[in-house]
Amino acid sequence: MAEHQDETRAAYDGVVDLYASMFADRLETQPFARAMVATFAELVRATGNTRTADVGCGPGHLTAMLHDLELDAFGLDISPGMIGHARRTHPALRFEEARMEALPVEDRALGGVVARYSMIHTPPAELPALLAEQARVLAPGGLLLVSFFGTEGPEPVRFDHKVTPAYSWPVDRLAELLTGAGLAPFARLLHDPATERGFLDAHVMARLP
Repeated sequence: MAEHQDETRAAYDGVVDLYASMFADRLETQPFARAMVATFAELVRATGNTRTADVGCGPGHLTAMLHDLELDAFGLDISPGMIGHARRTHPALRFEEARMEALPVEDRALGGVVARYSMIHTPPAELPALLAEQARVLAPGGLLLVSFFGTEGPEPVRFDHKVTPAYSWPVDRLAELLTGAGLAPFARLLHDPATERGFLDAHVMARLP
């Protein structure tokens, strides 16, 4: 796991300013994704535990949105360049460098975790460990929102992402992995293509029983 994460960190460190300029306001043009994030925030607030991790936060735009939705949100990312940009852009919020397989969060501490396209670079064999780590930090009743590129085929599809190789997932397979991590998927949103490759935009929400 360490090797591909090191490659991912280096790749994103090399495109910080370009990535931030392309994606900082991306959610403003994605009403379905915004609706899913808003629903997630409402459900997290209802648990009474608003502490929420934006895992793979990049330049921090989603962390700021979660904060505006009244969550106690903080951002984690493997890329020190992205964390530096996030801290400069959103100085009132907390951002830390962290690896997804070893989150710097105590057990059963969070009301919510968001992983927005942040696990797409993880090889399929390693994804269950990352989902288990996200389940570990959730309090009972806490929620996880995962966004990813969806495919209608039976297996994950490796493709050449603009930054570093990535994978799209059949939604049913991803939901099975969430169940295997001890989570209960209860909501899905799919909408047509996010990319010229024809992958779907996919969002799955799950709860820790």
